[in-house]
Amino acid sequence: MAYIMHHRDKVPNDFSEKIDLTAHQKAADYTVAKTKLANLSAIIGSTILVLLTLGGLLNIIADASNSYIDSTLWAGVALMMFVFIASHLIELPIDIYQTFKIEQQFGFNRSSVSQFVKDQFLQLSLMLVIGIPILYALLWVMGEMGDYWWLYAWLLTISFTFLMTWLVPTFIAPLFNKFTPLEDEQLASRITQLFERCGFNSKGIYVMDGSRRSGHGNAYFTGIGNNKRIVFYDTLIESLNTDEIEAVLAHELGHFKCKHITKQMIVSTVTTLMGFALLGWLKQQHWFFDGFGVSQINNAVALLLFILVLPIFTTFLQPISSYFQRKFEFEADTFASTMAKPEYLIQALVKLYRENASTLTPDPLYSSFHHSHPPAGIRINHLKKLAASTP
Repeated sequence: MAYIMHHRDKVPNDFSEKIDLTAHQKAADYTVAKTKLANLSAIIGSTILVLLTLGGLLNIIADASNSYIDSTLWAGVALMMFVFIASHLIELPIDIYQTFKIEQQFGFNRSSVSQFVKDQFLQLSLMLVIGIPILYALLWVMGEMGDYWWLYAWLLTISFTFLMTWLVPTFIAPLFNKFTPLEDEQLASRITQLFERCGFNSKGIYVMDGSRRSGHGNAYFTGIGNNKRIVFYDTLIESLNTDEIEAVLAHELGHFKCKHITKQMIVSTVTTLMGFALLGWLKQQHWFFDGFGVSQINNAVALLLFILVLPIFTTFLQPISSYFQRKFEFEADTFASTMAKPEYLIQALVKLYRENASTLTPDPLYSSFHHSHPPAGIRINHLKKLAASTP
């Protein structure tokens, strides 16, 4: 925050002709406001974690679930769902403040109170409908599949993940947003030609009514196999011209052609296997429970405790992940420059930086640790070099 505020009063030279000082200062103030709220959220989350573990709250909830529910399996499911839902509700005021104070203040919020309530109801409903069966299945595997339960739990989790990746675009996403086929024939024709040049097959090109909730623009791929589809926010369609949209899409296709999605899925699959193997070992170690002040020792408590504390002990992996994600972004930009003019991607990015109030001056150290995308100046300079080398 100090770094951003120090550079608040001067637009970086690379952007001085495209972004005025008012927009630059808005981006700085918006980023600082979000960071302050994120810090508060981290404090609340850490407090909840300490209360659940060293504070003994997890023991109390586990005792209560076992007292009221005869089935050990269902008592475990109740314990985990209660903690997840309670944590969500405790942090709900943060989401409300983010939406109706910060996003409203900077001109991005377009969600009504009724829409926000509806979204929360849908999220909690999905948490119950999807969470209860998968938790029941995992706890059953942990209790019934012997010493190698962690291998079966991994297979179950991976299968569920692939199933959800296939189901989300068709059944779950439409619960929250309206998706309509792209009606702009000229743009659709350009995109189809781009697909053909890249050898990419898609289920369709859709426009999502993102403007129902926010003024931010975006585009993304979703689905796997024959269920892949391209989704543009309607706000993005309104902001960019045809050349710029094609360049942005070429960048996204670069992730596909460079096999970034496949690589990420492989890494996720391997790390999930390692995680379950680690849990299989930790579940047998009393110090794992004693060290966090947990007196209850059963499958549900072990799984819940592992989910709660794992992010703390894997924080050191974040800069490694960020490094490879930024590397993927550069590679996707390089590919995009072979499918569309780099100048168009530069124009699109500058517009998105300005309209989404993305800071142009993030602290380099903070960015290298946390951010999945390169800082704006570095990314634009990389694209300018590509443009200079492109015939």
